[in-house]
Amino acid sequence: MKNISYKINKRIEIDVIAELLFNSDYLPFENMADRNRLQKMFEDADLIVSAWEDDTLVGIARSLCDFSYCCYLSDICVHKNYRNQNIGKKLIEITKETAGKECKLILHSNGDAITFYQKIGMKRISEAFIIQREY
Repeated sequence: MKNISYKINKRIEIDVIAELLFNSDYLPFENMADRNRLQKMFEDADLIVSAWEDDTLVGIARSLCDFSYCCYLSDICVHKNYRNQNIGKKLIEITKETAGKECKLILHSNGDAITFYQKIGMKRISEAFIIQREY
């Protein structure tokens, strides 16, 4: 097991974040060239929890949060070489702890991750709606 440290709202260069997303097979944007959107996503987030092995970013969770009622965990990813070490679970735990006891944590999952979220104790709900963005 590797020694992983966690940081809250640490300033991270966008190229470092992009490299992590590329190495986690997770791209919340259309392509790696869409750096402006990626930079805005992280600059405008209310809560970013990051996982580090020494100076290497190995995981990240990005949330929009009011710290009183609702925290939307918008993105979470872990470098593919660091999976199965409870890093994702710890990122979620720190996000929830930082958001506060009174704050509910919600997220939209891709199909591949549903089992993971259920395994760590998250409850699946069906009361959600979406208006897709324009591409």
